[in-house]
Amino acid sequence: MEPLIISLDERLGAAGDTLPLAGHLDERGYQLGDHEFSLPEGLDYDLVLTNAGEGILATGLVRAHVAGTCDRCLEPAEFDLSGEVDGYYLFEEPEQLGDDEDDADFELVAPDRTIDLSGALLSALVMETPFVVLCREDCRGLCPVCGANLNEGDCGHAEALAAERERERMEASPFSALAGLRLGDDEDAAARE
Repeated sequence: MEPLIISLDERLGAAGDTLPLAGHLDERGYQLGDHEFSLPEGLDYDLVLTNAGEGILATGLVRAHVAGTCDRCLEPAEFDLSGEVDGYYLFEEPEQLGDDEDDADFELVAPDRTIDLSGALLSALVMETPFVVLCREDCRGLCPVCGANLNEGDCGHAEALAAERERERMEASPFSALAGLRLGDDEDAAARE
């Protein structure tokens, strides 16, 4: 993600001062693991910077229309994201972090009194990106036998696979040995009469 550098000036000079920030970035995309996502319309942000005394707190929202690939059928998948931005930029490096602050999430204000908000915006997008990306909620995926897209039609393999799985399930059952057991043959019943 391209840097979004904001210069801190007298508007954020005292503790409690706030500065609203809104804008649009023509960002092309981002990666999450082995997934690549594009942002065909860029992203929009609406933030408030607050001087919290020890640093600058950046809070607000980031919104984007995201395009990726469906994890089930490998067709294009598009969705809208809206994530909460939460970034903290300290004026000075803390002398000592407490035990519960070892993994504190902060950056330092640069010596030229600027901050880069791109990391906070990217983190907000990543946190809202679904773990499993689907082209639609009821995506049926690809046939494991022939690779056909099951959203476009049934190739016939699904029914055969379901029958095979049911047969295997029945054979694996501890009660499968009872399937051949006859508890009262018709001949034995007639002989007793």
